[in-house]
Amino acid sequence: MRILLVEDDEEQLEPLIAALSQAGHAVDGVPDSETGQWLMGEKDYDLLILDWMLPVVSGIELCRLYRQSGKGSPVLLLTARDTILDKVTGLDAGADDYLVKPVDVIELLARVRALGRRSPLWIGDVLTLADLALDLATMTAERRGTKVILSAREFQLLEYFLRHPRQVITRTQLEVNLWEWGNQPESNAISTQIRRLRQKLMPLGVENWIETVYGVGYCFREEVES
Repeated sequence: MRILLVEDDEEQLEPLIAALSQAGHAVDGVPDSETGQWLMGEKDYDLLILDWMLPVVSGIELCRLYRQSGKGSPVLLLTARDTILDKVTGLDAGADDYLVKPVDVIELLARVRALGRRSPLWIGDVLTLADLALDLATMTAERRGTKVILSAREFQLLEYFLRHPRQVITRTQLEVNLWEWGNQPESNAISTQIRRLRQKLMPLGVENWIETVYGVGYCFREEVES
C-alpha cells in the first residue's frame, strides 16, 4: 500500500517508517503538517496515518480537510489522548481508526492491514494474473506449487504490476508510486530493481512476463503458451 505518515516526533517517525516499509508498504513519512497537507493534494494514498497533536495544523484538521476534498481512503489517528470524548471527536472528523501512543508496532501493522481492506483501491488479500498469485500478507509469490519470498522493493514492484496488469507503466509512474517522497531513485535504480525482480521470479517461470517497452517503461503480462 501507499501510505502517508505525518508524525512530528522524529524518534517515533523513523521507526514507524522502517516498520511499515519492511512490511512492504511504500511510505511517505513527513514531520510537519504543511508538507503532509501538500502531499494529500498531490498524491493518491491507500491509507493516511496522522498524529493528532501536530503543530500548525493538527491531525484532526488534516483529516477534516482530506475528507472535505472528497477522498475516501482510510485515516488512522495516533494520539496520547484516550478519553471517549477524544475518540468520538476523531471519528466525527472522519477518521476510521484510533491508536493510542506509545504505539505498539505489531498492533499498528495489524490495524494497517485491516484498514487497507477498506481502501477504495483494495482488490483482495491475494493478487493474481493467470496462475501467478501474490499474497499481500506474506509478501510471497506462488505459481504451480512453487513459492518465492520477495524483498520489500521486489514486493512493491510486483504488487504494482499486478494492480495494473497488461498496462504500459512508465518509469515516472514507478518512481512516483514506489519511491518515498524526498528520496528519488538514482538514474539506474529502476532498471536494477526490475532485473532483481526478474531473477527472483525465475523459479516461477514468469521472469519474461515483465516486458520492457523501450523508451517508455514496462508492461506485465502473462505469456501465452503454445
